[in-house]
Amino acid sequence: MRVPVRCCWGPLPGGGGGCAGRRQSPQWRSLVGLSGSSGGEDGRGARVREKPPWRVLFFGTDQFARETLRALHAARENKGEELIDNLEVVTVPSPSPKRLPVKQYAVQSQLPVYEWPDVGSGEYDVGVVASFGRLLSEALILKFPYGVLNVHPSCLPRWRGPAPIIHTVLHGDTVAGVTIMQIRPKRFDVGPILKQETVPVPPKSTTKDLEAVLSRLGANMLISILKNLPESLNNGRQQPAEGVTHAPKISAATSCIKWEEQTSEQIFRLHRAIGNIIPLQTLWVNSTIKLLDLVEVNSSVLTGWLDWCSISDAQENTNSY
Repeated sequence: MRVPVRCCWGPLPGGGGGCAGRRQSPQWRSLVGLSGSSGGEDGRGARVREKPPWRVLFFGTDQFARETLRALHAARENKGEELIDNLEVVTVPSPSPKRLPVKQYAVQSQLPVYEWPDVGSGEYDVGVVASFGRLLSEALILKFPYGVLNVHPSCLPRWRGPAPIIHTVLHGDTVAGVTIMQIRPKRFDVGPILKQETVPVPPKSTTKDLEAVLSRLGANMLISILKNLPESLNNGRQQPAEGVTHAPKISAATSCIKWEEQTSEQIFRLHRAIGNIIPLQTLWVNSTIKLLDLVEVNSSVLTGWLDWCSISDAQENTNSY
C-alpha cells in the first residue's frame, strides 16, 4: 500500500531557520564529541568518528523493530555506501523465541545478539532503539558518543508510551506518523525530535496494517538521519508542551466490550486495534465469550462469530506491547 508522506515540522520557533535557535547545549555537544575540531574523544578515550561508517548497537524486540533492524543490516551490507561499519543487537529474554522477531532476524543474519541487561563490551558510535520497552540508564546512554536514537511510531508528543499504534487506531486518528528522537534517561519518549513525518490512516485500518506502513517509514527515516548524523543532532528541536497524550499497554481488560457505554464505531475500532492480539470479550448468559470476528451490517448493527470460553482462558490472552 502506498501512502503520501509529508514532513510535519519546520524551523524552530524564533530561530528563523538559522543556527541560533537550533544549537545544542554545551553539555550535549560534549556528549556527542562535537567540539569543532578535526576530531574528538569520548569518555573512554576512543576517537570519535565525525562521519560514517558508524558502529551501531540496536535495541528492539517486535515486528516493527525488525523492519528497522532489516534496514540497518541492508545498509551495512551495502559496502558501496559505507554507512554502517558494525551492527550488533540487544533484545530481551523470552521463553518463546517466536515472540521476538528481532532476535530471529539477528540470528538468521548472523549478527551478534545480547540479552538485556547484557549490552556487550564493544565500542559504538550511536545506539538505536525501536519498540524495546526498557529504560536505558544515563550511564549507558553516555557510552555512545552520538547518544541513542529512538524510532517511535507516532507524532510525538502524541501517544508517548509502549502502544502508540494501537491507540492511534483505537481513538480513530486520521493521521499517524513516525518520530526519530534522542533518548533521554529516566522517562520514555520525551527527548528532542530530529525528524518527524506523517501519513494518513486509511479507513478501517487495523493495527497490523498501520504497523506495516509505519515500520517501513521509520526505517527509511532512520537511514536518512544516519547519513547526516552530526547535522541532524544539531538541528533537533524540543517537543512541544501541548498535545501530550499517552499510549499505555493494553491488557485483557481492554478487550471487554461495554455495551452500555460504547458506540458501534468504538467497538469496531477496538476490534481493529487489538483483535489480532486479544479477541474482544463480552458476557452472555453469565458466561464470558470471545468475539473472534465482527461484521458491519450497517452503522449501528454488530454481528459476531462467538467462541465460548472461560474467564481464565480469556486472561491468558495478554499482549507484550
